[in-house]
Amino acid sequence: MPVELVARTAPPYNHFTQIGDPVLRQCAEEVAEDRIDSQEINDVVEQMVNVLRHYDCVGVAAPQLGLPLRMIVMEFREDKRERFPKEIYEQRKMSTLPLTVFINPKMEIISETKHTHLEGCMSVRGYSAQVARYDRVRITGIGKLGTPSELDLEGWSARIAQHEMDHLNGIVYIDRMDVSSFNCITWQQINAAGGRANIPFDK
Repeated sequence: MPVELVARTAPPYNHFTQIGDPVLRQCAEEVAEDRIDSQEINDVVEQMVNVLRHYDCVGVAAPQLGLPLRMIVMEFREDKRERFPKEIYEQRKMSTLPLTVFINPKMEIISETKHTHLEGCMSVRGYSAQVARYDRVRITGIGKLGTPSELDLEGWSARIAQHEMDHLNGIVYIDRMDVSSFNCITWQQINAAGGRANIPFDK
């Protein structure tokens, strides 16, 4: 069931910041050790999980909710398997990723092999492009909500992690994309509607 959110005009937002917002180009700050278990940070984690599930996406970094903090949330639920043709699911090396929450994460590349696939971003709504990512990475940090302090990820889960880690360093996927592949994912609907269409920024 989607989580119902009430609009907020101050961070942490209930919506995704969009490209152009300076927070997406900042290098996020580490959460101070004495704040990690604070109610404030626990509330931010809850907010990130709520937004992730409300928008039915696979990853959220705190800067996407307007907070320049080094926090990420990821989840790839089993029910998403039904949304992709079997060959695509296998080609992209998709797999279930339980709810994963890291504070002050660090990433290590553990395979130099790269794969190129279409990638989008909730902070660049309505567009996608081909992006090359490493096949395997290791994330370490402060795990929350049952997340271990170290996690090896492969395939699509590794892609999600790299995408979210980029957000903590002021990098957006368009910085890494094959420029010639950049496209509006609703171009067909726009044409069919005679241009009377819009890209929604809420849900």
